[in-house]
Amino acid sequence: MPIFEYVCRKCEHRFEKLVQGGERPECPACRGRKLEKQLSVFAPSVKGEGRAARPAPLAPCGSCGDPRGPGSCSTN
Repeated sequence: MPIFEYVCRKCEHRFEKLVQGGERPECPACRGRKLEKQLSVFAPSVKGEGRAARPAPLAPCGSCGDPRGPGSCSTN
């Protein structure tokens, strides 16, 4: 069961949702169903630290959040 990130197009609320099968999620703030699925960037934990590293912000080019910067990943 994957966890997806969404932005509600009605109220712009950002949230994560554990989605099962063909389930169609709704916004927990306004119950809207017009959602935009966001690109998730995982945050691996850093050895020796008890918390996960912060993910890199998404670049304007739509990159995958590669820490080397926009255009660094193989999908561009």
